[in-house]
Amino acid sequence: MRIVKTENWTELADWLLTKIFSLHHAGAEFAAIASNSPHRVFDLIQKKSPIPLLSIVEETCAKAQEMELKKIGLMGTQLTMEADFYKRPFQAHGITVVVPGREEQQLIHHKLFSEIELGIFKDSTRKELLTITKRMADEEGIEALILGCTELPLLLTESKFGIPFLNTTAIHCEGIVTCCISD
Repeated sequence: MRIVKTENWTELADWLLTKIFSLHHAGAEFAAIASNSPHRVFDLIQKKSPIPLLSIVEETCAKAQEMELKKIGLMGTQLTMEADFYKRPFQAHGITVVVPGREEQQLIHHKLFSEIELGIFKDSTRKELLTITKRMADEEGIEALILGCTELPLLLTESKFGIPFLNTTAIHCEGIVTCCISD
């Protein structure tokens, strides 16, 4: 799903709920929104959903807890980095979420939508993202980096600087599989 800059979050939530109700009517026992940015409206959707929803954010938070992390970086779309839908659940578990500076966020967002989402993977972009990551590790003391956009693992394929990169796509998929086989 392509994220369109919108201020009408209720409209987005309603659209997603329509799809979730369709899944429910088709026999689905749970649903998952397999992107990070739409989690901006996850709480609205969850309240009205006829079936349980498996959150990419909550699954990532559980992984961070399992790893006993206390301070973690977040890289994703500008919406994901600016909003608090990642910060709230992590803070509730004693984990501080650090985001890049404003100019770094704009660079990351631009690269996501002008290159990475389009399947363009440049070494220069990888280096820029790793430079931001290293700065966050050195100056902010992050112990890991959340790849909070499902396209980021296509470019940032391995952990660097002694900190793990948390691939939210893989973590969410593991949670979905676990949910499927646990019943």
